[in-house]
Amino acid sequence: MKASLLLALVCTAALAVGARANTPGEPEALVRKVQEFAQKATAMAKSTFSMVQESEAAQQARRWLEENADLAKQRLVWLKEKVEELWKRTPAA
Repeated sequence: MKASLLLALVCTAALAVGARANTPGEPEALVRKVQEFAQKATAMAKSTFSMVQESEAAQQARRWLEENADLAKQRLVWLKEKVEELWKRTPAA
């Protein structure tokens, strides 16, 4: 997302420079053009993120994480039990 934000800022700056060259005496037009560009860029980013979230690869990744999270929890419980057993066996100094 950081790269997308950087790209949007660079494009906004380029648009601002181009708009300023076309309308040197009209700052309102420049602001309006930048706002329109920002709105289009925001809509495109939202659309892209929605497509990525709904993709098959994203769904598979979520399933994999869910399955492996349960496995990781099971391993942590097992490890905790082993450490507790080891702690009980260790004589006090």
